Amino acid sequence: MVLGTSSGAGKSLMTAALCRVLRRRGETPLPFKGQNMSNNAWVDQDGGEMAYSQALQAWAAGLEPHHSMNPVLLKPQGDSTSELIHLGQSVGLARAEHYYRDWFRPGWAAIRAGLSELQAAHPGGRLVLEGAGSPVEVNLQSRDLTNLRLAQFLRARCILVADIERGGVFAQLMGTLALLRPVERPLIRGLLINRFRGRRELFDEGRRWLEAHTGIPVLGVMPWLDELFPPEDSLDLLERRGRKSSAELEIAVLRLPSLSNFSDLDPLEAEPSVQLRWLTPGEPLGRPDAVIVPGSKQTLRDLAALQRAGLGEELRSYVAGGGQVFGICGGLQLLGRELLDPQGLEGGDCAAGQVVAGLDLLPLRTRFGGRKALRQRQSTARWPGEGLSLEGFELHRGLSSPIETAGPLQPLATDPDLGHWYSFGEAGGLVAGTYLHGVFESGPWRRRWLNQLRQRRGLAALPENPPHHSRQRDALLERLADAFEAQVNLTPLLSP
Repeated sequence: MVLGTSSGAGKSLMTAALCRVLRRRGETPLPFKGQNMSNNAWVDQDGGEMAYSQALQAWAAGLEPHHSMNPVLLKPQGDSTSELIHLGQSVGLARAEHYYRDWFRPGWAAIRAGLSELQAAHPGGRLVLEGAGSPVEVNLQSRDLTNLRLAQFLRARCILVADIERGGVFAQLMGTLALLRPVERPLIRGLLINRFRGRRELFDEGRRWLEAHTGIPVLGVMPWLDELFPPEDSLDLLERRGRKSSAELEIAVLRLPSLSNFSDLDPLEAEPSVQLRWLTPGEPLGRPDAVIVPGSKQTLRDLAALQRAGLGEELRSYVAGGGQVFGICGGLQLLGRELLDPQGLEGGDCAAGQVVAGLDLLPLRTRFGGRKALRQRQSTARWPGEGLSLEGFELHRGLSSPIETAGPLQPLATDPDLGHWYSFGEAGGLVAGTYLHGVFESGPWRRRWLNQLRQRRGLAALPENPPHHSRQRDALLERLADAFEAQVNLTPLLSP
């Protein structure tokens, strides 16, 4: 089990690295996080919802992601309320103050069921568990679902990760160990220092001090890796402020208050010629080459935030002047003309049945309600070029239908329910959107979209035959595992 001294210590990536290293050694690692809190989700082949970080760990392990790897997922939606996913399916809403009272026993049952399902599907596999936050939140220890309760239940060998980049690494480790109960302390088999800058031998004295004062070996010192690893939550996006020297296009991405599925943008982050600028409502839009409106967990609440900040009017002026806007899932819904939420699912303050005015950049009407769409999809593009393959997944409530059935509104794919595009005439403005998460992972489609932006700028076209983004992601995991193997001694962790 990979535990951390805090959220953001690097547990998710260290777990992914460990999965890839064990796979290289001929094992079948089984990634598992009993409970996660994230709006960055994935939909498996069975139509089950799970955290994206466990999907990444599954790919590192050479397995197909499955919701049993993350049996409890909380998706925050504001006001101390989260949607609760058990074993891939939504089971209701949970308020923070009532969560452990109402959901502790069902959550533990879901975790045990997920473990059983995962181990039955892969007999002989080795569980590689990830903790959540800190394992020693003393006010929550008696109700812990996913850290030391699970470690004790499975008699897991634990590694404790601390992030030296944050400072205070000795206090992080010593404080965490001091708060462990006597029955828990023997579970910790090793310490790991993460994100160390500079020559590793500079920490040798600190390493010796930790081992002398804790009696626990320091398994390794992971260096700072200058790579764009997928962020686990939207707070990690704040660290992505570097400027690419080779960037030729600037694409603004709206950092919505209820931002979800931001991993959709990873393939664009990986494009050397593209600079993403994350834009918080209230910051000036400027004149980017394109604007992306990403997914939203609370579409109507985010729509109100955009309108209050004046971004709705800015976007309409931007498009009227020839700009291009692309929306994904909730972003597509925001771009429409009318939104109806009779059940109050999307965080708006409107009365039941009231029509809410959208940004009015696509002549679409969205009605929220019914079962959540959870499925993987494959289709063929009609825009920005005919015949290109598209693949991804749907994860949304609500259906969007055209208000205008003729004219400049056109389907984006051969499956018309996956999205539309709309031309704004002589100035060259264009708005498009799709329900397909992962649309940018398809290399030829992504490059075709980028090339039509480049053509407007007079830039040479990029080759349109790059591999699927999963190839780049796998190469990134290989480099992560290379560093992990070079720096971390796993013997104390793997020996009986």
